[in-house]
Amino acid sequence: MNSRYRNISSVIFLVFLLFSCSSDLDFDQVNDFKIEPVFVANLAYFDIPANKLVDDGGTNVYPDVRDFDVFKDNFFNERLKKAEFDFEIENTINRSFIINMLLLDDQNKVLQTLSFAVPSYKGTPNVIKYPTEVFENARLDLLKQTQKIGFVVIIAAGPPLNSESLGNLKLRSSATAYLVVE
Repeated sequence: MNSRYRNISSVIFLVFLLFSCSSDLDFDQVNDFKIEPVFVANLAYFDIPANKLVDDGGTNVYPDVRDFDVFKDNFFNERLKKAEFDFEIENTINRSFIINMLLLDDQNKVLQTLSFAVPSYKGTPNVIKYPTEVFENARLDLLKQTQKIGFVVIIAAGPPLNSESLGNLKLRSSATAYLVVE
C-alpha cells in the first residue's frame, strides 16, 4: 500500500508540474543589454636615484619615452567613455623638479602635456597626490590618439647633484577606464 500511495503521489506531482504557470519569453530584451565595466590598471612608474640626475646646479632634463598601445584595440577604443589618471610623486632629493607627462601620437607629436610641480625634500615625508586628470569628450578623443607616453623631468636650480647625492624621485600612477558595452 505504501508503494501504491507513493506512485499516486508521484503522478499527481508530475501533473502539477506540467500545468505550472509560465509566461512568454521576450528575446528582444537582449537588444536592451548594456553593461558598464570599470577597469583600474597601473599607468606608469619610475624611481630615479639622485645620483642618476648628475648636474651642475642648472636646469637639466631627464627624458623617458614608452610605448602606449592600449588604443590599438578597437573594442576598447570604441567603448571607452571616460578615463581618469591618478598620480602620486615622492621626492626625497633636496631639489625641486617639474615632471611633464607627454601624450604623443604615432609621429611623436605632443597631443597633451600634464605638468606636476614637485617641491624639494626638507626632511619630512614628501609624497604629493595630485588631482585626478579626467578625460572626457574632446580630451578623451585626444587621449585615444596616444601611442606613446613620454616623461620629462626638469631639474630646478639648486645645489648641484652628483654621483654621491642621496634620495629618489618616484612616480606612481594609475588609470581608471570606464567602458560602455551595448
